[in-house]
Amino acid sequence: MLLISLFLATLFLAYSNGANDNFKGVATLFGSRTCSYQTAILWSTFTTFAGAVTATFLASTSIKIFSGKGLVPNAIANAPEFHLAVAIAAGLTVLIATFMGFPISTTHSLIGAIVGAGLVAIGLKVNFAALVASFVLPLFFSPIIAILLGALIYSLSSYINYKYNLLISQKMIHTCHFISAGIISFARGLNYTPKIVSLILIIEYFSIQGAMITIAIAMALGGLLNSQKVAITMSEKITSMDRTQGLSANIVTGILLITTNHFGFPVSITHLSVASIFGVGLIGKKSNIHIFYQTFLSWILTLPTAAVLGGITYRLLQG
Repeated sequence: MLLISLFLATLFLAYSNGANDNFKGVATLFGSRTCSYQTAILWSTFTTFAGAVTATFLASTSIKIFSGKGLVPNAIANAPEFHLAVAIAAGLTVLIATFMGFPISTTHSLIGAIVGAGLVAIGLKVNFAALVASFVLPLFFSPIIAILLGALIYSLSSYINYKYNLLISQKMIHTCHFISAGIISFARGLNYTPKIVSLILIIEYFSIQGAMITIAIAMALGGLLNSQKVAITMSEKITSMDRTQGLSANIVTGILLITTNHFGFPVSITHLSVASIFGVGLIGKKSNIHIFYQTFLSWILTLPTAAVLGGITYRLLQG
């Protein structure tokens, strides 16, 4: 019964992740009116699912065995009730943010849930140094870098176009924009599917490939059915944008995503995409600082919210 509950809770987490995350790669497509919402979410669903399927072929190297990210001892982190508490708490945190229209990090929700359950399990023996490295530093530095690069890339492209009177065809911008959005969504599917699947690896019934496909389907459904509020926040509320701004934001997100993954820095795709969109909007003073502050506050609250839910859930499961 515990393993069945873990399976259902992990599907719930995957659904919540899809609802909050699937639109992030294509937000600039809809925001710049390069395409409709329906086209954007379908493109995101297809490319995210492609990334998840690709992860199944790389299972031996891409799957990450769940160990509490070094925050708690493996003997505790690998227990079924610990997995269940983390899946429920992280899923609830992401889904609450989704219903409120806030794009947040599923990875940070998982970290928070691990911390909360870990505090109940072993008290202050939780590895807080690992917490700082995996949450605090990326939270504050990655958005700053993305904002600055977003403003820089868009300013540079606008200057070159004005200085040299370059006439870049709209068709080329349109094509590059779709490709960049697809790459970000593909990378998201490739990155997040193994993380979520790691929660149910202790269920012997599943092969890794079968578990990944199941999780990918749940993510796709979440994106198709519940992405609207997050889509409006990212595409319209943070800033208004044209196609060049949208493409510039995607280029920044893609560059930072590839660079940080290469060097193993634990950054969030959410933070990179939101901050780069905000950065391009600063040029022309179109960015809504109030909305960005609200979003940034939701990032700060992600970990403590998930931690409280994780602690409560783990305590109830122990009882």
